[in-house]
Amino acid sequence: MTLVRAFDGLRPVAGREEDVVAPPYDVMNEAEARALVEGRPWSFLHISRPEVDLPEGTDPYAPEVYAKGRENLDHMIAEGVLGREETPSYYVYRLTMGEHVQTGLMAAASTEAYDQDRIKKHEFTRPVKEDDRVRNIDTLNAQTGPVFLVYPSTETIDAILQQVSAGQPDMDVTARDGVRHELWVLSDTRLVDSLTDAFEALEALYVADGHHRSAAASRVAGERKNANPAHTGDENYNYFLSVIFPHNQMQILDYNRVVKDLNGLDKDSFLEKVAGAFALEPSDQPVKPAATGEYGMYLDGVWYRLQVNPGRIPQDDPVARLDVSLLQDNLIEPLLGIADPRRDNRIDFVGGIRGLSELEKRVDSGDWAVAFSLYPTTMEALMAVADAGEVMPPKSTWFEPKLADGLVSHILD
Repeated sequence: MTLVRAFDGLRPVAGREEDVVAPPYDVMNEAEARALVEGRPWSFLHISRPEVDLPEGTDPYAPEVYAKGRENLDHMIAEGVLGREETPSYYVYRLTMGEHVQTGLMAAASTEAYDQDRIKKHEFTRPVKEDDRVRNIDTLNAQTGPVFLVYPSTETIDAILQQVSAGQPDMDVTARDGVRHELWVLSDTRLVDSLTDAFEALEALYVADGHHRSAAASRVAGERKNANPAHTGDENYNYFLSVIFPHNQMQILDYNRVVKDLNGLDKDSFLEKVAGAFALEPSDQPVKPAATGEYGMYLDGVWYRLQVNPGRIPQDDPVARLDVSLLQDNLIEPLLGIADPRRDNRIDFVGGIRGLSELEKRVDSGDWAVAFSLYPTTMEALMAVADAGEVMPPKSTWFEPKLADGLVSHILD
C-alpha cells in the first residue's frame, strides 16, 4: 500500500464549477450556510451542510441530515452536475489569496500510513465530531472534505507540480472571499508514477488541518475491512481524500487570545505580576509580534509589548517552547487562573485574519478585559511537535487560505 495514490475523482463537469464549489463545511454556522445556498441549487453545501434543506432547528447530527446529504449527492450525479473521472488521476491544486500562492497535490492518502503514524497528527479529536464524520463518510460512501496535509518540500515533487501548473487549468474558480482555486487534472501515467514514487520516498506527511476527517476515514476503513471477507487492501476505503502542500508554502496566521477578567487583580497589580515573567513596555502602536517570544497585550486602551524572559524558554521541549505554551504557562494560567483553555469560557480565540483591531474592539466593548496578540506558529515548530509524538495546545494554528469543498470528492467503491 503506497503512501498516496491517484484516484478517479468525482468533480463538477465543465461549466458547472462556479455553481458547485463552496466554502468548507466547518467555517460557518447554519444561518450562514442557509444564506449561502439561496438561489444556488447546485452548491456543494447541499451535500456538506444538508440541514439547509431541512426545517430550521433540525439537529445537525440527526439521521435524516446524513440521508439528505446522500440524496443531494445522488441527485447532482443523476443531473449530470457532478461526473467521475474516467482514469485514476492526481489533481494539482493551487490557492491564491492576495500575494500568497501555494500549489499542492490532491491525492488519496493511505489510512494504513495514518494508523502507523507515517501521517503524523498534532491534535486530539473530539468524539462527537469524529463520530459525525464517520456517519457522513459512511452515508455518502465518499469523502467530500479533503484533509489538509503537508510534505517536507522536495525538489522532485515541487518540480512536477510546477510543470503541470504551468499549463491551462481544468478548473478555475474565484470564491466570494476572493481566493482563487485552480485545478489541473494529471492522468499522464509517467508523471503519476513519478509522483507516487517521490511521495513513497518521504519519511512522513503531516496533518495540518482535518484531524477529525482523517481519524474518521481510518475508522471507516477498519470497519469496512472487518466486514469484507475478500478485503485486499487495494479498496478505495483504504485511502482518504487529501490535499498535500509543501511545508515552505504554508501560510499560518496568528491565533490570538482575549480574556474576560483579570482574575480579581487590579490593573497595576496585574502589570506588576506580568513584569515578573516578561520584559514589558507600553507601545503607542498596536503590537503585531515580529518574532517568537514576543507578544502584544491590549489592556485598558493601551498596547504593551511583552518579551518572555529567555530563562523561561525550555529548549528541549517542542511543545513547551511554542509561543502559545509560553503565554499559557507564564501568564494565562498562573496570573489569570485559566488552567484548561479548551473548556474555560473566560478565554476566547480570535483568528489573525480579523486583525488587531478586532482585539481592540473586544476589549473596548467592556465584554473582555485583556487581549494578547501572538507570533504565528511556524510549520517547522508544528512538524517538530508531530515528530515528537506530542500534541499542540488548543488553537495554536490558523491556516489561510482555506480549502474549497466540492472541487473533487473520493468515492469509496
